[in-house]
Amino acid sequence: MRLVVDEKGAFIKMGKQSSKLKPETLEDLKTQTNFSDAELLEWYKGFLFECPTGELSVEEFRNIYRKLFPHGNAEKFAEHVFRAFDENRDGKLDFREFICAVGITSRGTLETKAKLAFRIYDLDKDGYITEHEMTEILKAMYKMTRESQKGGLSAEEKTKEIFMKMDKNQDGNLSMQEFIKGVQTDVSILRLLTSASNTG
Repeated sequence: MRLVVDEKGAFIKMGKQSSKLKPETLEDLKTQTNFSDAELLEWYKGFLFECPTGELSVEEFRNIYRKLFPHGNAEKFAEHVFRAFDENRDGKLDFREFICAVGITSRGTLETKAKLAFRIYDLDKDGYITEHEMTEILKAMYKMTRESQKGGLSAEEKTKEIFMKMDKNQDGNLSMQEFIKGVQTDVSILRLLTSASNTG
């Protein structure tokens, strides 16, 4: 089986290969991702086919984003998303990290998607998103999607607009709580902030 990216950015599973996941790992991943046994096994086979070492490097991840966004520059944004998916910060995605991220983006609740988006935007991992961090990510997203060429708001203007809605205590930082509350109030913000990170 192979993982191929379709025109909507979703991974398509193709081909055949036999692989096994331990029953306890399978049960844990079912709980974490809301995928069935059969779906997890298919994803696992595809992951091993594409990544025989059992790990996805940042360069391989960038290549996926290059295919998703062939007309833009996906380098920087792919690195930010990779960093958020790389839970143990070892510079590689193992199957658990990969499938949990796919599970969140494809079947996660509004809150779990918001938490993932927060991890992408919190560049220094201090538990807050600053205006600078959000602007940095939005610029990377705009480069990748060529959004800035459509005559919309600049990354700086969009950041200011989002902060006006979400930064309730006006301290120039978004806490996880403010971010989640803001997303729950205006789901269109989450769509904007996660549109390019959805892999499922």
